[in-house]
Amino acid sequence: MPGPARRCSIANALAVIGERWSILAIREISFGNRRFDQIVRNTGASRDILTARLRTLVETGVLERRQYEQRPPRYEYVLTEAGQALQPVLLNLMEWGDRYITKGRPPTVWRHECGAELHPVTVCAECREPALPDQLTPIRIGKVS
Repeated sequence: MPGPARRCSIANALAVIGERWSILAIREISFGNRRFDQIVRNTGASRDILTARLRTLVETGVLERRQYEQRPPRYEYVLTEAGQALQPVLLNLMEWGDRYITKGRPPTVWRHECGAELHPVTVCAECREPALPDQLTPIRIGKVS
């Protein structure tokens, strides 16, 4: 019988945003499509599944549900600070998909304010050098399973 799973911030994050429809909803909202029908149309999610995913994202503080019309009451979804902090994750996931999965020209590209097509790179906050896999060492804090 397997022992207890490793304590992991990646697992904790995936518990909130790791399901396909959750991350695609966040994508749509970051593209400016904040209304439920827009999100359904652009993700292909069923209405009941999307409702559940959006509820979880609101409950965990990734999204905020804001009323934009009184009669009838209508709501839109906006990214909170926590939701906005996911943009680098989405950009890096998209870059990985463009490089290793998508065939041909990617369906979406981002342009940086300098005019160049964006290709994100993770850098060390201290020295500003690229954080390459062979230069990184995990340091486990607390009890190791």
